Amino acid sequence: MDMSQYLAVFLEESKEHLENLNERLLELEKDSKNLSALDEIFRSAHTLKGMSSTMGFEDLADLTHHMENVLSDLKEGLLGVDSSVVDILFKCFDRVQMIIDEIESGNSGEIDNSDLISILEGVVAGNYNAAAAQEMLTESEGFRNFSEENGENEDIDFKFNDYDITVLKEAAAKGFKVQYIKIQIDKDCLMKSVRAFMVFKTLEEEGEIIKSLPPVQAIEEEKFNGEFELVLVTKSSQEDLVRRLNNISEIGVMMVREIEVDSLAASGSPAASHENNEGVDFDRSRSKQKLRQTIRVDIERLDNLMNLVGELVMHKGRLEQIGISHQLIELNETVEQIDRVSTDLQSVVMKVRMVPVEQVFNRFPRMVRDLAKDLGKEIDFVIEGKETELDRTVIDEIGDPLVHLLRNAIDHGLEFPEERLKNGKPQKGKLVLRASHEGNNVYIEVEDDGMGIDINNVLARGIAKNIIDPARAKQMEREEIIDLLFSPGFSTAQNITDISGRGVGLDVVKSKIEALNGEIYVDSTPGWGTKFKIKLPLTLAIIQALIVAVRDEIYAIPLSSVDETTMISRGEIKTVQNQEVITLRGSILPLFRLANLLEITTQTDDEEEMYVVVVRKGERRIGLVVDALIGQQEIVIKSLGRLLAGIPGIAGAIVAGDGNVRLILDIATLF
Repeated sequence: MDMSQYLAVFLEESKEHLENLNERLLELEKDSKNLSALDEIFRSAHTLKGMSSTMGFEDLADLTHHMENVLSDLKEGLLGVDSSVVDILFKCFDRVQMIIDEIESGNSGEIDNSDLISILEGVVAGNYNAAAAQEMLTESEGFRNFSEENGENEDIDFKFNDYDITVLKEAAAKGFKVQYIKIQIDKDCLMKSVRAFMVFKTLEEEGEIIKSLPPVQAIEEEKFNGEFELVLVTKSSQEDLVRRLNNISEIGVMMVREIEVDSLAASGSPAASHENNEGVDFDRSRSKQKLRQTIRVDIERLDNLMNLVGELVMHKGRLEQIGISHQLIELNETVEQIDRVSTDLQSVVMKVRMVPVEQVFNRFPRMVRDLAKDLGKEIDFVIEGKETELDRTVIDEIGDPLVHLLRNAIDHGLEFPEERLKNGKPQKGKLVLRASHEGNNVYIEVEDDGMGIDINNVLARGIAKNIIDPARAKQMEREEIIDLLFSPGFSTAQNITDISGRGVGLDVVKSKIEALNGEIYVDSTPGWGTKFKIKLPLTLAIIQALIVAVRDEIYAIPLSSVDETTMISRGEIKTVQNQEVITLRGSILPLFRLANLLEITTQTDDEEEMYVVVVRKGERRIGLVVDALIGQQEIVIKSLGRLLAGIPGIAGAIVAGDGNVRLILDIATLF
């Protein structure tokens, strides 16, 4: 039998089981008496073994078989849940992940697991060497421990609420038949969810599945006993349905019966009385089924769709320009309609691309646990705002910077337990990873209650590494000193280890975040902790921008960087230490001529009144003097290509409504 057609399903389910194994083992480590977590681990390992064997991946099946032996002894109380056993199991999970990655990349998945298997056999025999096993443990960072819902056993009796009955009556009125189908999967079948998926796929080609018991999610997660029922609205005959279903191996059609909708509606009361509970659950399960059917879309297709929407927005701008230039009233009305449609279409595409940051955050508890254990530190790791959504492109890129920040906080930010007690702090350090949504931006914070950043130490290291000269160092403000952390090669670590001190790698973090049109700032209190705050745009494709004119050129400034706009007279400008400034509502604002910054050669005499765009990076603000404010506009960012990439102050380009190319200013690098 050709099993390659089931490879995608196998990989998807294997990853889900592996994520479940990691999450439940973390729970078991915290509470060794958590029998439900142990049962869940055993079930996932057993299922993984069966799936691997069926697909012919013998190395994976052999490893999971020996894992199952250890888990069996844990369940029966022959082994205790101690840190050495947990470490060995985590190492096994790492190896399983490695094998699955190999299979996914098109390889055979054949890996020598004799080292781990010998340790597992020693654990079962009671003669394993914990110290020797510990030497094998290596740091692992690639896990995404998505949470799994623990659904309770569903009632298998069908109950219809008033809404269901109305839908069924409408279907019957249009000539559809309502068929009740009961399926039994062979008890020896090792991939029950795959068989169930094939049943659903076959029946969906014949009509629409209204309900299933248990719900679709429970069936996908194999939380059923091999038997399920469903209601199908179709025009196919019972004979055709049975014939199609009988082509699927390892399943049996127990019953196919047409439901009399009129009698169902007349009987009413027992079904309708459940509409406030079971009916809601069924509707939710049906919506989840649809969600699962539509969310697994290749990201490349979504990128192409976004590009097409971007083109539409661009040409809409061109039509607006033509309508204004030629005063075409009819065209303006049409453009308004296109504007409404394109805005709605853009909104829909954006929502499809949005995914919760949970997909990144859930891989970190395991990493933090391993690092804390290696360093001998006690850490309470808290995650907040996992439901906050970001564009898929941003999600894919933000993982590595967060790994850097968390590792630095653990290694160099948080103190050892005895040092914390000496300083009057709780023995266990606190590390918080939080996400929040604000306007058109998402903020991600990494905060610890450790020793904080010693700016004198930072300054001394900066001078020692020739990043700054001593004369300049005496004039630097606190914020400027902290910015030295992001200098290439900067480190406050006294000893070189495989885990860097705070500062190592932060230049990489900063460049990565700025490549995403984001910003990063630091807030630290010596002795009490440090907070790294990352500001990211919701999406990278279409943004709101302020269009300004400078001499004969027109530029776009992303609105996320703009605080306000104002008009000043020449007399309001003062000079302090050769720097032009103005007083804006009681505070001093440095002033820069955008024409000079961008080296635009055409010069004109200063006007008596000038427009100023106030832009911000972190806590710093400057005023950019421009010749004119044209207005706010949706823009589609286009890359400048490899040859022009990385120019300071320039983020990309747009094709304007008049067909000309305009540059987009990158305020972060302009600073």
